[in-house]
Amino acid sequence: MPEVISRLSRAALPVAAVETRLLDIPLVRPHKFSVTTMHTQGVLLIRLVTEDGIVGWGEGVVPGGPWWGGESVEGMTALVERHLAPLVVGQDVLRPEALARHLEGVAAGAPFARAGVEMAAWDAAGRALGVPVHQLLGGAHRDRLPVTWALGAEPSGAVADEARRLLAEGRHGSFKLKMGALPAEQDVARVTAIAGALGGAAPLAVDLNGAWDEHTARRHLPALAEAGVHLVEQPLPAADISGLARLRERSGVAIMADESLRTPADALRLAAAHAADVLAVKIGKSGGLSAVRRIADVAEAAGLGCYGGTAIETSLGTAASAHLFCATAPVRSGTELFGPLLLDDDIVTEPVTYQAGELLLNAGPGFGMTIDEDKVAKYERR
Repeated sequence: MPEVISRLSRAALPVAAVETRLLDIPLVRPHKFSVTTMHTQGVLLIRLVTEDGIVGWGEGVVPGGPWWGGESVEGMTALVERHLAPLVVGQDVLRPEALARHLEGVAAGAPFARAGVEMAAWDAAGRALGVPVHQLLGGAHRDRLPVTWALGAEPSGAVADEARRLLAEGRHGSFKLKMGALPAEQDVARVTAIAGALGGAAPLAVDLNGAWDEHTARRHLPALAEAGVHLVEQPLPAADISGLARLRERSGVAIMADESLRTPADALRLAAAHAADVLAVKIGKSGGLSAVRRIADVAEAAGLGCYGGTAIETSLGTAASAHLFCATAPVRSGTELFGPLLLDDDIVTEPVTYQAGELLLNAGPGFGMTIDEDKVAKYERR
């Protein structure tokens, strides 16, 4: 306790070093998106050390490579090592939002890389003060989060079997289906078959990752709604805000914006255009916890709910999201924090805890995760 009080009385806790390690972790099964298939997840592990020797951990991951947002773990590694780390050294980890805004000013187009560094700063701040990050964010509104399981774009039989197994095991009670890898008619038939196989046993959403144009969406959204799909994520390309607004007005399903939403300014544009019912928030795509909080403020002011998304993180990144989403009131539309369950292994000594389809908020200072150095060494890229 005296040590914590001593740190609290300090004016600053400067960063002494930022180090990176690049890992490759296999998945339990391939995960197919509209344009690529994941077999492993690349993870940029970031270790931040303060002048007092406090260590904070962050990670940078992208879903399946640069197709989604232009960043890759290889590019993020170079950016952090050559550009962001020198800027962070000497900065105060007890002011993580100020640090995040400083990085945003020098690397605006690299949110996933910036998010990993900011994550490590939040973790270090919590560890230095001896409190969980959710307390630094104002305290938790909830202590657990419902977790939707994302199913890939594989054939309907395999996907339905996976969903039925998870339901029988009591591990998940809602699902999101990837779409966009097939022609629209075939894809809709595939989703309809999966929905029929489940027989209404669980809520279903779909994610198109912007694969359709407005005409295609107008034609096929009614069939998805009739099949029982209640939410459609990013049916149109990211820039087509007006098209999303028209679909939202005419369709019978809720529209969720993901690729269209990266910054607080994007959130304001979507809200002003009435282009979405739900905003998908993710630490990586928006550049860190601080930016997600600003987006959530816009959503709450506009009467929109937020959905906690994932880029398929390890338990470290998942715990960071859990602390953020539990401490952010507008994240009331569910989450998709299934990353550690899709990975074949983890990099912490005690992974995050799932219970009956929910992710439990963990205790401990910072994000409450202890890195397993043996696992890091096992998966480190040589």
